[in-house]
Amino acid sequence: MAGPPPKPWPTGQAMQLEPLVRRVLAPNPSPYTYTGTQSYIVGIGDGCAVIDPGPDEKDHLLALDAAIGEEHVCAIMCTHTHRDHSPAAKTLAARTGAPIVGCAPLVLDDSGPRADASFDRTYEPDRVMEDGEQMTGPGWTLTAVATPGHVSNHLCFALEESGALFTGDHIMGWSTSVVIPPDGDMGDYMKSLERLYAREDRVFYPAHGEAVDKPRQLVRGMIGHRRQRENQIVRLLGEGPHEAPDFVGKMYKGLDPKLHKAAEMSVTAHLIDLEQRGLVARSGKTWQTI
Repeated sequence: MAGPPPKPWPTGQAMQLEPLVRRVLAPNPSPYTYTGTQSYIVGIGDGCAVIDPGPDEKDHLLALDAAIGEEHVCAIMCTHTHRDHSPAAKTLAARTGAPIVGCAPLVLDDSGPRADASFDRTYEPDRVMEDGEQMTGPGWTLTAVATPGHVSNHLCFALEESGALFTGDHIMGWSTSVVIPPDGDMGDYMKSLERLYAREDRVFYPAHGEAVDKPRQLVRGMIGHRRQRENQIVRLLGEGPHEAPDFVGKMYKGLDPKLHKAAEMSVTAHLIDLEQRGLVARSGKTWQTI
């Protein structure tokens, strides 16, 4: 997990990444968001889409307004409903009249421990996009790519005209994504990684961290990393039963203590996946091999 680059960060600035894509960094840095959430504006001139409008913070909304200018906003699109991604959608929709489209709302059955950004319970899309559905505007087409795992409602968006993929939190440019049960599912996450590995996207634009210009290489490394973590867990369980927190100190040397809970939940996601595959079992909080 890399640390953030030296300040100043380009917070609030509209940065042109390619002819159809601009990026605006929100002022919400944290151990989980890196330098902040990156909102993307796709299209220029006659109409645009805003992807992951971010937190409902005045300064960020003003920066988005300045970047959009007099352009017509065709759609406000959300990859998922963590609170650093979707809350500004409602305010931006009220300002622009644009529909909110993209991921489905997420209804949780519990309010259990969450190590990353909490969920946005105010999110109300005008249209939920299914896998393969498209949103179009002047000179651009965005296709929904279902990528559950980080959360069950996660989507990526493929810009057909340039080969770019907006990856939200499924793939980030600075760290592996956190998978937190019960909504996060490691089995689904791995399948989604395999799906992206089979694609031929030119570049990934994540919601956190820099653009990824060698997408398949990164995805291959992420798949290998997750398999390595799984093997570590199985090896440690071979030494005897463990509770989830026991793994963290042995597997994540030098990890920032602020991220220990995230690591514990990621280990738990691996354990649940192994349990579903019939490789481990639990008794209360204790896990062991079968």
